[in-house]
Amino acid sequence: MPESPVSTRVVPWSYAGGRLLLLDQRLLPHEETFLECESAVQTAEAIRSLAVRGAPLIGVAAAFGLAVEARRVADRAPGDFDAALVLAAERLVAARPTAVNLPAAVARMRRVVEATVGWPAAGRAAALEREAGAIAAEDSQACLRLSRLGAEWLRRRWGGRPAPLTLLTHCNAGALATAGIGTALGIVRTLARDGPVAVLADETRPFLQGARLTAWELKRDGIPVTLLPDVAAAAMIASGKVAAVVVGADRIAANGDVANKVGTYGLALACRAHAVPFVVAAPTTTLDRTCPDGRSIPIEIRDGEEVLFVPTRAGETIRLAPEGVPALYPAFDVTPAALVEAIVTERGVSEPPHAAGLKALAT
Repeated sequence: MPESPVSTRVVPWSYAGGRLLLLDQRLLPHEETFLECESAVQTAEAIRSLAVRGAPLIGVAAAFGLAVEARRVADRAPGDFDAALVLAAERLVAARPTAVNLPAAVARMRRVVEATVGWPAAGRAAALEREAGAIAAEDSQACLRLSRLGAEWLRRRWGGRPAPLTLLTHCNAGALATAGIGTALGIVRTLARDGPVAVLADETRPFLQGARLTAWELKRDGIPVTLLPDVAAAAMIASGKVAAVVVGADRIAANGDVANKVGTYGLALACRAHAVPFVVAAPTTTLDRTCPDGRSIPIEIRDGEEVLFVPTRAGETIRLAPEGVPALYPAFDVTPAALVEAIVTERGVSEPPHAAGLKALAT
């Protein structure tokens, strides 16, 4: 089977000559505008503000953010190289707490900084650029492999279920969230190559990654997509019209508990109640062997203003709730491993008990 399932025209980032360009996902689907990042500070702000998002992609962006900083310091203040890179790494890691790909990519880049002590600053910057490129290339290849493995697993799970097949997904786990064709949407793209597939995309409130990003990606690829209010997902699963729920992940604990965009846990409960496959797709860089279970995963609490207000295309905001009413916005929830039928990685598919399956895939 070819390693290249379905290509995508979405290219959310590029790097050349000390300049990182990031597609500003806050403006999609209406505008395709790229932010220019020429420092780690600018890259960290792009990550914090959700201009760039998705666990694998923010790891890639952070790696290039350090490469950008290295090139800047090498050109302007080579004597400050080590101190500047340490500070840059700390700023990038602090940008968002839940996705493990971010600190893992930064740690990998810091090892290059340590391994090149004594080199000329320009040579160290070039080494960091090469390492960032390797991180991006590895993620792209991981997306291809896990997409193929996930599609094969679902075909076996479905048996002779007739097409067309309808998959439900939450948030955005596509090319906008990775350096490749995506994780959950990579599986969708691979299945679509071989037969009719339709997607129900949860809106994913309050930032609407499903409505703005997943729908945008799939429409560009010509894959039928229908927007679904988050609150309608459980009823659709119960109706028998959903063949599987496929989502990405921001961190997977050693026991198989999965942190993903808030709202994922409820989908898993509905799937278990109605015998619908619930599948998590993520590269092994999203596995956190140092995190024993979901209780140890830090959950990002974002500003309640993101719930209380919606932006307009004119750059203004509209308040949804009465003045004086606060909002609580945990950006992620944790799905217990027992509810996850399969965790698909580029190294293979883990089935329950996930503690043993993930350990085998990580070694």
